[in-house]
Amino acid sequence: MPFEFTKTALRGVVIIQPRKFGDERGFFMETYKKSDFMAHGILEEFCQDNHSFSSKGVLRGLHFQSAPHAQGKLVRVLSGAVWDVAVDLVPGSSTYGKHVGIELTAENNTMFYIPPGFGHGFLTLSDDTHFLYKCTAEYAPASDGGVKWDDPELAVKWPLEVGQIPLVSDKDAVLPYLKDLNK
Repeated sequence: MPFEFTKTALRGVVIIQPRKFGDERGFFMETYKKSDFMAHGILEEFCQDNHSFSSKGVLRGLHFQSAPHAQGKLVRVLSGAVWDVAVDLVPGSSTYGKHVGIELTAENNTMFYIPPGFGHGFLTLSDDTHFLYKCTAEYAPASDGGVKWDDPELAVKWPLEVGQIPLVSDKDAVLPYLKDLNK
């Protein structure tokens, strides 16, 4: 099988390690195979691919899309490195407000699946970071939402250097805290 699937403490969030075949010419690896993903519980269809480029210290998130356009994401790094975070925002979930984070790099080839209903964000750990993600729903501005990256209730331990303040967009800087999300 070309993938190793590892469940996390959050239901539906999966770490995926593709198998890489290399020789003196370079390498080959599958990054998605519907039958393998379905066999491991990832049943959603992907319909949109996105690619972002960031320098070191950029923090994007924590973003989500609400129903009926909730988005699942399969994310990976093509160059550079990120600390990637998934936050359970599914109402009534036993792990609501909990998160899991993982380092994704071009070298480790690790992928991360974040199901619909979860918040997602990442901090770039190196310059020239190219980040690719497949989405299970198309972008729908009316369903766009987010939670503030530094929400004390979430207590995400971003790997920031001492004194480092991440670069966030104006939009992300004014996202609500989790406690204010549904007010």
